[in-house]
Amino acid sequence: MTSRRLLLVHAHPDDESLMTGGTIARYLAEGVDVRVVTFTLGEEGEVIGERWAGLVADGGADQLGGYRIGELTAALAELSGDGPALGPRFLGGAGRWRDSGMAGSPSARHPRALARADLDEVVAALVAELVDFDPQVVVTYDEAGTYGHPDHRRVHEACAAALAAYTTASGRQIKVYESVTERSSLQRGLAAAAGRVPVGWRMPEPGELPSYPDDAITAAVDVGAVLDRKVSALEAHATQVTVAPSRTEYALSNNILTPVGAVEHYRRVDTAAVPGSARETDLFEGLADV
Repeated sequence: MTSRRLLLVHAHPDDESLMTGGTIARYLAEGVDVRVVTFTLGEEGEVIGERWAGLVADGGADQLGGYRIGELTAALAELSGDGPALGPRFLGGAGRWRDSGMAGSPSARHPRALARADLDEVVAALVAELVDFDPQVVVTYDEAGTYGHPDHRRVHEACAAALAAYTTASGRQIKVYESVTERSSLQRGLAAAAGRVPVGWRMPEPGELPSYPDDAITAAVDVGAVLDRKVSALEAHATQVTVAPSRTEYALSNNILTPVGAVEHYRRVDTAAVPGSARETDLFEGLADV
């Protein structure tokens, strides 16, 4: 049985594949015990196409969250490859907290919206996950929530508080990484895609896709060997993601082209991180076997 345990926390179904799908697939292939905890069902997502458009919350059947459980299940199975399929796991149980929607939207006032949830309750639920799983490595979001979504920001806030409580109580040191995009990699991916933009899509405006300067990146995880699994996982989230025919780019409902990179990037943010250290290529780097 593996002694390496990796916990990834995400706000909605599809975030795990969009941001960390290659990392999940790589470490599963290496035999790491991987757990993905999703905070909401993604009830407020914008549906692509007409087939499932009636599932939406606003003026629809409000059944999208349940449907997206199936998409997440399929995506995790794709990331699992030939091994046992990783199953979905929701913080506090499926439906405990609800997708808040974008900042300022009416959905943010829903009584179960994650953004308005009692932070202590969210933190306690995540501490319970940490106690149960006892990971050596945790992947979360940056303070901005990647692109400012209230649920992403709440995940960051809750994860920071839960890790502080858990490490204080247990005495365990956990490596903590924020999933981010390296600026030069993004620029290279966009340059390569410039001649094959699918009909109806557009290239992003300068700075429209969030990224970090290269010197802010502390870990680069090569996922080239499992890139096909990541792309298949993205395809499984069909209500939210469209994969280009080239399978090297995708778009959300806004039809803004985004490259699918063969390397996923991170910033290490735990207290043991040493500024100016060489980039890591393995999130478990430096950890003794246990």
